Amino acid sequence: MRVTLLGTGSPLPDPHRAGPATLVEAGGLHLLFDCGRGVLMRLAAAGLPSPALLAAQFLTHLHSDHVSDFNDVVTTRWVTSPIPNPLSVVGPPGTQRFVDRTLEMLTDDIGYRIAHHEDLEWAPGVEVTEVLDGEVVHAGLSGAGVQVTAAPTDHRPVAPTVGYRIEHGGAVVAIAGDTVPCDGLDALVAGADVYVQTVIRDDIVRQVPMQRFQDILDYHSSVTDAARTAARAGVRTLVLTHRVPAPPPGGADEWIDLAREHFDGEVLAPEDLGTIDT
Repeated sequence: MRVTLLGTGSPLPDPHRAGPATLVEAGGLHLLFDCGRGVLMRLAAAGLPSPALLAAQFLTHLHSDHVSDFNDVVTTRWVTSPIPNPLSVVGPPGTQRFVDRTLEMLTDDIGYRIAHHEDLEWAPGVEVTEVLDGEVVHAGLSGAGVQVTAAPTDHRPVAPTVGYRIEHGGAVVAIAGDTVPCDGLDALVAGADVYVQTVIRDDIVRQVPMQRFQDILDYHSSVTDAARTAARAGVRTLVLTHRVPAPPPGGADEWIDLAREHFDGEVLAPEDLGTIDT
């Protein structure tokens, strides 16, 4: 499997980082996890010129920074597909309602494009599977020998939220999303070859005299939290993403050193488009 950090950013705009999004390639399939700002530009840079080539879009939760470009994924897949090509979307309970509202928002644009293009005779299709705990049932995955399992995470008051465990050819990748340590997270990452975790530097955040910024402390994993989770679970490689506040380009060594105080495995903090093979 190959993991590509398409976007390592956060809600804070950053000229060097797109919004949260991770691409997993397994069994010949392209699986997209979350779709923050700029995701299609990063997909193109990673060699995937259209979301029409995605096997599925997975959502960890419905916070705006993780789904801000979902409408772009839907629309661009639709207009670049020569035949009807419904987008398979997997996410926590509430995903169907979110998709329905997004399609309603796109009503005018859909009408404009159908009116203008004689060969575009169908509206965009989206097929939703809501999951909370257990294996994701998807014909395309099983046909390629890929197993994806969801487990509940803890990002309250954002709820429900999920993470995903992807297994193929004996390798395991875990995509945690935004969460504090919890039983569901431990189950997802147990023995994983690659564990991708969104993290904050709580030591820095605590120094910022703004309540709204302080509020992020109680529903994100710190670097120390992520490292301890990785150590407890016997993970091989810990990948730090969605880093808040973002270090400058090339400035991740301090984050890695903090994690290594609690975890003896490999620790990575890639920039956008960084890849990990397993």
